[in-house]
Amino acid sequence: MRQHSTISRLAGAELAAPAAPRVQPVSLTGLVWRRRVAKAARWLHIYGSMISLTLVLFFAVTGITLNHQDWFSSGVVASERRGAMAVAWLAGDASSVARLQVVEYLRANAGVRGAVADFRVEDAQCEVTFKGPGYSADVVIDRATGKFDLTESAMGVVAIVNDLHKGRDTGPVWRVAVDVSAALLAFISLTGLVLLYFVHKYRLAGIVLAGFGTLAVYLTYAIWVP
Repeated sequence: MRQHSTISRLAGAELAAPAAPRVQPVSLTGLVWRRRVAKAARWLHIYGSMISLTLVLFFAVTGITLNHQDWFSSGVVASERRGAMAVAWLAGDASSVARLQVVEYLRANAGVRGAVADFRVEDAQCEVTFKGPGYSADVVIDRATGKFDLTESAMGVVAIVNDLHKGRDTGPVWRVAVDVSAALLAFISLTGLVLLYFVHKYRLAGIVLAGFGTLAVYLTYAIWVP
C-alpha cells in the first residue's frame, strides 16, 4: 500500500512538472549551405581586397592630397617655345586643315603631350589645346606662314595625382579604372557585411557600429555642410 502511494506521488510530480523544451534538430543541408556561403564570402573578401589594394590605397591617399592642396607646394612650371610647320597642312577651309598631321608634328617636334582638348580653325590662325593630368599646352599657329607659339604648363606630381583621382583629362581607360576601383570598394564592403553575419560573437556589435558610422556621416552632412 505504501509502495502504491509512493508511485502515485511520483506520477503526479511528473505530470505537474513543466515539459523540457524540445531542441530543434539542425538541418544538415542548412549547415552545409551556411558554411559554404561563409567560406565563399571570406575568399572573395580576402582576394578582392588584395586585387584592389593598390587602387583603393591610391584613391585613399589622393583623397587627402585633393582635400588639402594647400599642404603641398605644386608651383606651375611654364615654358614657351616657337617653331614652324608645313603651310600646306593649314591651307584651304576649316575642313581641309590636316589636323592629324598638325597634332602629330607638335607631339614629335615640339614635345607636346596630353590629349587634344580643342582644335579651332579660324581665318588667320589655328588654336590647338592639349590637356593631361597636371598638364596643359596651348598652341597658336599662323596659317599663312606655318609658324607657331607654344605655351606649356606643368603643375607637379601632386596636381597629377589629384587629376588622376578626379579622372580629369585622363582619357577613357583611366575613367574605367576609377569606376572599377569604386565597384571593388563596394564589393569589399558588401562581402565584409556578409562575413559579419556569420561571426555570431561580433555580429550585434558590428551592426551597431555600422549604424553609428552611417549616422555620423549623415549628421556631418546635415549639420556642417553648407
